[in-house]
Amino acid sequence: MYTRQAASKWLNRLIFRSTVFHRTFESPTSPNVSILPSRCNVKSSSCNNSNGFHDRYLNGFPWVLLFGPAAAIILGINSNPVLAKDASFKPSSENGIEDSDTIGLRKVEDGSVISNLHTSKWRVFTDTARDLFLQGRLEEAEKYFITAIQEAKEGFGERDPHVASAFNNLAELYRVMKTFDKAEPMYLEAIDILEESYGIEDIRVASALHNLGQFYLVQRKLKESCNCYERALKIKGRVLGYGHVDYAETMYHFGTVLYLLGEEKDSVALIQDSIRILEEGGLGESILCIRRLRYLAKMHMKSNNLLEAENVQRKILHIMELSKGWNSLETINSADGLASTLYANGWLKEAQELLERCLDARKSLLPEDHIQIGANMLHLARVVLLCSNKLKATDTSKAVMGIDKARELLNNSIRISRGVLNKISKHGEKKKVHKDGETEKDGRTALIILLQSLDSLGHLEIILQEMQVSKKDPSLVEAENVLSECFSAYQKFKGSTFDTPEVKAEYCTCLKRLSSLISDAETSKKTRRVSLQDLQDEISRLEVELSPYRKQKI
Repeated sequence: MYTRQAASKWLNRLIFRSTVFHRTFESPTSPNVSILPSRCNVKSSSCNNSNGFHDRYLNGFPWVLLFGPAAAIILGINSNPVLAKDASFKPSSENGIEDSDTIGLRKVEDGSVISNLHTSKWRVFTDTARDLFLQGRLEEAEKYFITAIQEAKEGFGERDPHVASAFNNLAELYRVMKTFDKAEPMYLEAIDILEESYGIEDIRVASALHNLGQFYLVQRKLKESCNCYERALKIKGRVLGYGHVDYAETMYHFGTVLYLLGEEKDSVALIQDSIRILEEGGLGESILCIRRLRYLAKMHMKSNNLLEAENVQRKILHIMELSKGWNSLETINSADGLASTLYANGWLKEAQELLERCLDARKSLLPEDHIQIGANMLHLARVVLLCSNKLKATDTSKAVMGIDKARELLNNSIRISRGVLNKISKHGEKKKVHKDGETEKDGRTALIILLQSLDSLGHLEIILQEMQVSKKDPSLVEAENVLSECFSAYQKFKGSTFDTPEVKAEYCTCLKRLSSLISDAETSKKTRRVSLQDLQDEISRLEVELSPYRKQKI
C-alpha cells in the first residue's frame, strides 16, 4: 500500500511538469457526479495541442507511459521505468521511489528471483535502445529493441509481461518511424500478453489500449481508435475511479476522437469533464489543463459557437494573468486569441483595447522588428479598419482618423515582414536557424503576414475611395497597385519551402480581391502589372492545388 501511495504522489508530480505564437486560433459540476465511460451515458457539465505525460500506471508492475502527440511510449518494469523518450527523466531513486532492483537480480510478480545473463542483457539492451532513440538514431535503436525482446523472452518467458513491455517499446519506435504495418502487430501482441497475464480488466491492459488508440489516431483510423479509448476508459473508471486524473487523460483523448467522428455533443461533454477533474484535483492552472481549455475553445470556434469560445478564452486569460502576468508571451498570446474571438463576436472596442495592450507588452519583451509585433499590428489594424468602416456614414472625420491609424499599422507590419523575409533570403531559406534568429517557420509566418497586410491595405484604399475623401484617381489605382504587390511578393518565393498551403490560401485571397477590383475598374490596361486573364488563370490553378488541403481540414 505504501509503495502505491508513493508511486501515485510521484506520478502526479511528474505529470504536470510543463511545456506558438497565436495566429488564427486556440462552472465545474459537483464532485459527486461521475461520468460513465459509455458514450451513450456521457453527461454534460459546464466548464469555461499535446505534450505532457499521458499514461501513468500504479501498482508496481510492468507499466506503460505515453508522451504525446508525436512523441514516444515509455515502458518500464516495476518501479524502474525504461524510457523511450524523455531526456530530462531521472532514475527512479531520484524521483522518490525506492529501487529494489539491481542489474542481473530482478524480482518478478510471484516473488521469486531471476538472476541470469539474459535478464541482465535485457536491461542493457533496452537502456541502450532508449538512448539511441533519444539521439534520433532510430535504425540503431530498432536493432537493440529487437534484441531486448529476445532477451526478455529467454530471461522471463515467451508470455511474460516484460516481453509485452519490450513489444510496446518497439511498436512505438515503429510508430515514430511511420512503419505502421510493423507497429500494429507489436501493440496487439503486447495487449494479448497483458490480458493473459492479468485479465482483461487490468489497468495495464487499459494503458496498452490507450497507446494503441493513439497509434490508430495518428493514422486517422478513427473507429479503431475510438474502440480502444472506450475500452481503456471503462477499465480505468472501474479501477482508478471516475475522478482520477489518469481516467481524465483517456477521457480527453476519447473526446478528441469523437469530435473527429462528428459526435460533437458527447465530445464536448467528455473534454469538459476531463477539465473538471483536473480542476477538482487542484490542477486547474496546470499547463495540461490550459491545453485542454484551448482545444475546447478551438472546437467552439470551428462550430461557430463564438460565445462559448469567448467564455473559455476569458478563463484561459484569467488563469494566465494570475499565474504568469503580462510579462509572459504565453499570457499575451492568450489575450491575442481572445481578441480574435471578440472581433468575430462584434465586440470591436474591447478587441481593440486588448490588442493595443498586447502590442505594448510585446514591444517591451521583443525586438522592435520581431514578426510577432508585425502580426499584432496587422490584427489591430483590421479591428481599427472595421471600426472606421462602420463610422464612415455617421462620423467621417473619426473614420478618416481611424483609417490613417490603420494605414500606419499596416505599413509597419509590411515593413517588419519584409525585413524578416529579406534576412532569411540573404542567409538561405533552407537553414533552420539564421544568424539573426529567424527560423524557417518565421519566414512562412512573415510571408503570410505580408500577404494579409497588403490585402488589408488594398481594402483600406477601397474604403477610402468609397468615402470619396481621397484625392487619388477614382479608378482606385492605389488599391490596385497595393494588391498587385501580393502577386510580386508571392512570385519571389513560389516553389520555395515557404510555399505552403496556408501561404497559397492567403495569396489566393489577395488575387480574388484584385481580380474583382480590376473587373470593376476602368484603369488602362497598359498601366497594370498583371492582366485580368492572368489573374483568373492563377486563381484557378491555386484552387485546384488547395482543394485536397481544404478537404483534409474539413
